[in-house]
Amino acid sequence: MEERKRSTIGYGSSYRKGRKEDLGRGAEIGAVLGSQVWMVKPDKEAQASNPCIWMRSGAVGFKNCNNFYDCTTCKYDQGMKNRVDQRKAVSWQDAMRRRPDIDRLCRHSLTNRIQKRLCAYNYECSRCDFDQFFEDTLSMRRRALPEEIQEIRGFRVPMGYYFHGGHAWAKIESGGYVRIGLDDFASKLLGTPEALQLPLLGKELRRDRAGWGLSRDKNRADVLSPVDGVIVDVNSRARENPEVTNREPYGGGWLFMVRTRDIKGSFSNLMEGTRGLEWMRSEVGRLENMIEEVAGPLAADGGYLSNDIYGSMPDLGWTNLTRAFLKT
Repeated sequence: MEERKRSTIGYGSSYRKGRKEDLGRGAEIGAVLGSQVWMVKPDKEAQASNPCIWMRSGAVGFKNCNNFYDCTTCKYDQGMKNRVDQRKAVSWQDAMRRRPDIDRLCRHSLTNRIQKRLCAYNYECSRCDFDQFFEDTLSMRRRALPEEIQEIRGFRVPMGYYFHGGHAWAKIESGGYVRIGLDDFASKLLGTPEALQLPLLGKELRRDRAGWGLSRDKNRADVLSPVDGVIVDVNSRARENPEVTNREPYGGGWLFMVRTRDIKGSFSNLMEGTRGLEWMRSEVGRLENMIEEVAGPLAADGGYLSNDIYGSMPDLGWTNLTRAFLKT
């Protein structure tokens, strides 16, 4: 698994332990980590982690997709189309048409969004019913569960998800859609909601402004939207059964999906990876301080907090909790 993982990250690489004298020599790239010198060498037979469709077709040698397979807003895709119009390059469609029929994969297979499927329309996607159905329906319904989850005092933090300071999460899906939900911390903090007030299709959300809400015991909490965008899908299952947001906050408990004009700009202020973990540790520390003020010192070994913190300790105050953590 480690060998496969290395071969699909960037250009792929092999590495070895080195010495200080090796730095700056030959074709290897020198790096120092924890006082140990490592010599990294790019592999010739490497694969891209997210191969661009121009690369998969053979029209270009190497290109990793950095736009979440949202070709309509991709500057590289537009630049290549301009080169094709100027007859300086071959289009990815023509490159695929030169292949035997059995190797003419659908563009969604080329970008690893679906299993192997052959193209039946000679790469004239505008004529393809499946292409339209996939973009409008299937791509939004396909949800990927987190591959890795870290835990901080019982609160789950998935890797690859982005977090807003008001405890909403956002995940970029293939095709440039953004899936949004409420994180595990907020779900356990406020307990199972009696109802969710989710936005309607077509509603435009603004980052850092109230985008939806939840209610419990005559208390209501607004939640800030993590990104700008227009609602393109709403999770009816979560609306009808709010408890799923507590049980599966990063899976079946997602709330809605949006389409945003500027993915990279919208995500620039969100937290992910190490930064997200550090922020969550800070939030857990703030919560523990609030609990100690109300209920006294916590156990010396830390332990885990309950799955319904407000329900267990209503003296914390609904308003105090939502103001402190949801920022509303």
